[in-house]
Amino acid sequence: MKKRLLAMLLAGAMIFALAACGNDTADTTSTPTAGTNAETPDDGTETKTVKVGLICIGDENDQGYTYNFIRGKEAVTEALAAKGITVDWQVKWNIGEDSTCEDANIELAEAGCDLIINNSYGFEPYMLKVAPDYPNIEFIACTNQASWTDDLPNTHNAFANIYEGRYLAGVVAGMKLQEMIDSGEITADQAIIGYVGAYSFAEVISGFTAYYLGAKSVCPSVTMKVQFVGSWSDASAEGNAAQALCDAGCIMISQHSDNTTPATAAQNNGAFHTGYNNDMISVAPDSSLIGTRIDWSVYFEYAIEAVANGEEFDQDWCHGMDEGAVVMTPLNEDIAAAGTAEKLAEVEEAIRSGELQVFDTSTFTVGGAELTTCLALDTDGDFVADSEEAVFDGAFHESYFQSAPYFTVQIDGIEWLNSAY
Repeated sequence: MKKRLLAMLLAGAMIFALAACGNDTADTTSTPTAGTNAETPDDGTETKTVKVGLICIGDENDQGYTYNFIRGKEAVTEALAAKGITVDWQVKWNIGEDSTCEDANIELAEAGCDLIINNSYGFEPYMLKVAPDYPNIEFIACTNQASWTDDLPNTHNAFANIYEGRYLAGVVAGMKLQEMIDSGEITADQAIIGYVGAYSFAEVISGFTAYYLGAKSVCPSVTMKVQFVGSWSDASAEGNAAQALCDAGCIMISQHSDNTTPATAAQNNGAFHTGYNNDMISVAPDSSLIGTRIDWSVYFEYAIEAVANGEEFDQDWCHGMDEGAVVMTPLNEDIAAAGTAEKLAEVEEAIRSGELQVFDTSTFTVGGAELTTCLALDTDGDFVADSEEAVFDGAFHESYFQSAPYFTVQIDGIEWLNSAY
């Protein structure tokens, strides 16, 4: 593992500089409580306060990735208040995947946070520079994979089985495409999905493959084209990619990117759309069918309550529809295919019960052949000879050996238009 300890002298210098300069990215709405403490109200019940830092790559106005975290923050604050736990949030907005993330972690640690949550994939290396110097603070890297396998008990990874929601969104898309085929509006070979992907990482590949398999389960002729943009959040690039996909003949657009521009591009081109992180019907009412998102309040409640009670919690956490950690946004029944709501309920229950395996190897091929063996990623993110075998019992078992996705197989029916990222 790549571990680098932060020198105490350097940390002190950085903290002094940061204190002198101030920080415009801080959330100034939080209360001044520092540390975890117990209070006794007039009714005699004990309450606890946990000071939680949240480092965000965007802000509450992005209507996508960071907005979804803020929804989780607000929901868990209410849920924990009912349990007698007050959460004092300290939020850092618009932090880059660079040394500013290291600075933000130091600032929150020095401010007395009991728990610090880093919300973006690229934050983890910077978080891991800081965590060794604050062993009494718990550090969480969301959507990542290196923290739980290091030698630090105070670092954690968390993710959710979002591929389950992607599969369901694909079912919705496939039903719409099949309805268009059945009505004669398009031919079977015109059922082409365009997918805007941030990077050619396992997380994105896993998601769009699950989406495609969901669509294919109800529209057998469907194919997909994927355009990577090289950024988690670049509204212009995402919109341009969606436009290029529409120009290439795609009549259904989906995305693993943070902004609403793919939805508006789809609507401008008369295509349909399924979203991510947020209900996008308001910006594309004639196009957006449904979306899926992680409900981060489920994990936040688990982790923050453990800290409040002085308990340990998992260093690697992952759940999906089984615990409500993956949810669907509202279905746009004005434009969805007939029977979509009923089909969604049926498929969701099959996923929840384990009856349906999203990556059932009998439902796809790789180079014309069924996938019979594939190694899961090891802790450094590489395929190695002694890695765990991910294919067993007739399915590729995603996020089974670690919370972070490791499905990187390029299956038949999906065309990668670029793969530079």
